[in-house]
Amino acid sequence: MATLGIPANTIAVLQKYKFNFQKKFGQNFLIDTHVLEKIIESAGVTKDDFVLEIGPGIGTMTQYLCEAAREVTAVEIDTNLIPILEDTLSAYDNVTVINQDILKLDIKALAEEKNGGRPIKVVANLPYYITTPIIMGLFESHVPIDSITIMVQKEVADRMQVGPGTKEYGALSLAVQYYAKPEIVANVPPNCFMPRPNVGSAVIRLTRHEQVPVEVTDEKLMFRLIRASFNQRRKTLANGLNNSPEIHLSKEVIQQSIEELGEPVNVRGEKLSLEQFAELSNIIYKKLHA
Repeated sequence: MATLGIPANTIAVLQKYKFNFQKKFGQNFLIDTHVLEKIIESAGVTKDDFVLEIGPGIGTMTQYLCEAAREVTAVEIDTNLIPILEDTLSAYDNVTVINQDILKLDIKALAEEKNGGRPIKVVANLPYYITTPIIMGLFESHVPIDSITIMVQKEVADRMQVGPGTKEYGALSLAVQYYAKPEIVANVPPNCFMPRPNVGSAVIRLTRHEQVPVEVTDEKLMFRLIRASFNQRRKTLANGLNNSPEIHLSKEVIQQSIEELGEPVNVRGEKLSLEQFAELSNIIYKKLHA
């Protein structure tokens, strides 16, 4: 079986199928065996594991996953890649390819069927524009997940692991850190891909918390507050919350709540930690239900 991590083999497959890269799917295929090995190692995949792979492309990483895991389900949105995957994965009997949009797939049912409802490992090489909806979708749907090991644009990986007061800090940082412990495990330069992207990438592992690190009465309310406070970064937290169509509170109540949190009324959202957003959410929840 020709390893696709070797560039010549990837080129041969693409030529055989006259494959055209789709801009809309943000397709960049990995052509570096060291990076592939690093991803498998970081994901901690063993023969006990069921792995969900998102965006297998032509099956480069899928081959490695099939070698390492008990079973793999690979979800690919691009119909043109399905015959290629049947070919490149023909040597493996422990893989299922699903031609679907991951955002529409019932992952909970899949985990139930393939892994008896036990937490699954997710591995993905994600295009920039879809990273956040996929990660948030996986976490928010409370699918049983052990870890998500993903290749993303470097700046997105940075954003996932920074803290308050930094330029990159935002709703994604808070959401990821609420659900998981983020850790960048490898930086990957553009020349490891075909076609070459314009930006550097990174592999980041998100290990799901056994218990969320903060106590929050209403998770959805907290995320509404977080989104509203970062929607307009230039504005103060109070103005951000006041201008949000999702938050129906008077300016007075919002300002009171911020003061109860022990912060000045003109504080910006990017100054608050996850703990503070949880606390603010609990203060506001009480006022809403008083």
